[in-house]
Amino acid sequence: MQQKLSVAAPRILLGLIYFVFGLNFFFHFIPQNGPQPQGAAAAFAGGLFQSGYFFPFLKTTEVILGLLLILGWFVPLSLVILMPISIHILLFHAILAPIPFAVTLAVVIFALNLFLAWPYRSAYAPLFKRK
Repeated sequence: MQQKLSVAAPRILLGLIYFVFGLNFFFHFIPQNGPQPQGAAAAFAGGLFQSGYFFPFLKTTEVILGLLLILGWFVPLSLVILMPISIHILLFHAILAPIPFAVTLAVVIFALNLFLAWPYRSAYAPLFKRK
């Protein structure tokens, strides 16, 4: 029971983070009171917004995969798809927009994704076999 809880709690937390922040893109229920990205961060994010498709696709993916993590369905697949997103969030906030709360949340997201990869390592083993 303890081991299952030690995996379920971080899985659900990561799922909630992606689910809530993904939904916030569409419904704007989290107030944006903090400092806004400037310079390269604003230019980068602005370019992605200008594409018209990137953020709706990204946030839809986050909502769906966050829900799958919360429900415990397709967890290894969800983690594989979310890892590049987690890395990007970490690098964006560490390099382009180093706002303390955002950097902390980015580290938590990346750490949760990395932590959860270990219990599901047997699902990833075939990915590392040379054929």
